[in-house]
Amino acid sequence: MSHLSEELVIERLKEVKFPGYSRDIVSFGLVKDVKIAGSGVIVRLSIATNNPAVPSALKRDSEKVLRAIPGVKTAEVIIDISNPPDIASSGQTGATKIAGVDHVIAIASGKGGVGKSTVAANLAAALQILGTNVGLCDCDIYGPSISLMFGATQERPMATSDNTIIPIERYGIKLISMGSLLDDTSPAILRGPMVTRATQQFLRQVDWTGLNFLILDLPPGTGDIQLTVVQTVALSGAVIVTTPQEVALIDARKASSMFSKVNVEVLGIIENMSYFISPGNGKRYDIFGSGGGEREAARLKVPLLGCVPLDIETREAGDRGIPIVFERPEHPISEIFLKMANKLREKVD
Repeated sequence: MSHLSEELVIERLKEVKFPGYSRDIVSFGLVKDVKIAGSGVIVRLSIATNNPAVPSALKRDSEKVLRAIPGVKTAEVIIDISNPPDIASSGQTGATKIAGVDHVIAIASGKGGVGKSTVAANLAAALQILGTNVGLCDCDIYGPSISLMFGATQERPMATSDNTIIPIERYGIKLISMGSLLDDTSPAILRGPMVTRATQQFLRQVDWTGLNFLILDLPPGTGDIQLTVVQTVALSGAVIVTTPQEVALIDARKASSMFSKVNVEVLGIIENMSYFISPGNGKRYDIFGSGGGEREAARLKVPLLGCVPLDIETREAGDRGIPIVFERPEHPISEIFLKMANKLREKVD
């Protein structure tokens, strides 16, 4: 019994995962109190949810873990349940608005290499052309692309005396990206907590005031950065980017499932690299298959916002540091992005 301590109890509670996540209840900050009386342990959890299955699962799993601790004869888990805050029409647990921003939209993908950053950059550009004030936050700390696509790799953001970061501004869009803080050849060598801290700084310490839309270019997958965003930022919704092939759609479903578990609306699917039109003969080639995005949108009961073909000029514009929507607004690809941006604006408004 001398080994039974609050530290041991907390350590064991790290084995309890929040339903639907690989992350534990301790790292989520749900454990509010631990009391030890002889061979008995009482733990108090605090969660905000409308799903009755969540507290019952947490109580069952937590008490099972506690009873397995040597020396513990009785274990009781008390759960304080509150309703999720009604913030920006979001039911996300503990999520709050970003000061000065009307709508925050996450651009996500389950898989890398589907052109998510190109989509995020051109959607932001399209929203700006439609007359809204737009910011773009590159949340891909390890593989930032936004600074290159906006020609801002040599610009450095400034800070005020109170440590508020002044974002870079390009083509009327406010930007922040790790790519503007590092040299081209310098990797971001950061572990989990440091990545989370950097993400929070980008979201909370940057002056985003006066924006109608803040677009978040998330990294691929469902890791620490995505969890940080969905748990702390009140999102107006998320857009899932995929290619038509099944290997990308499998991961897109995982990304969509993550958002649904935290009550973030999936605003729609964008099928990128949908097809290729040969400049030589005008023939269409379905390089990655066809119809995958449409089928996935139907399965999720969300809109297919649009299909974006593979296009050499779009890629070249991004490499030059200007989204195709800004460089050539009359281009067919630009028209696709403008239509998708208009759909997004109408949906969140």
